[in-house]
Amino acid sequence: MNVHVGLNVVNLAKSIEFYTKVFGEEPVKVKNDYAKFMPENLQLNFTLNVKPEVSGNQVGHFGIQVEKQEDIDFHKDRLKKSGFFTRDETNTTCCYALQDKFWITDPDGNEWEFFYTKQDLENNKKEQSCCQ
Repeated sequence: MNVHVGLNVVNLAKSIEFYTKVFGEEPVKVKNDYAKFMPENLQLNFTLNVKPEVSGNQVGHFGIQVEKQEDIDFHKDRLKKSGFFTRDETNTTCCYALQDKFWITDPDGNEWEFFYTKQDLENNKKEQSCCQ
């Protein structure tokens, strides 16, 4: 089973460049108004769909959950070397879990978090916005 995300974008070339670096792979299909990624290590069918206009973040955020703490460091270093600014959160309570994470933003303003769950928690922070 794969998760499917269809994302509306304005500039297909910029978005393909961004997501090729994020996933570390080229798209499996590219048309003049469409691109499809099937990242090898994610159960994800991810498509980019060109629209004449999009306005910022149409969803709360997207995320990639990693299996080990070392994976956070690996992906953060890899994306920083590709020129992305990362925003860190360590030992943060989000979605009833203690997590380490970092965030990047795509060319259309969509936020992506890479996160590692250290442990599940019974309580959640009231002021958090990560899971909305």
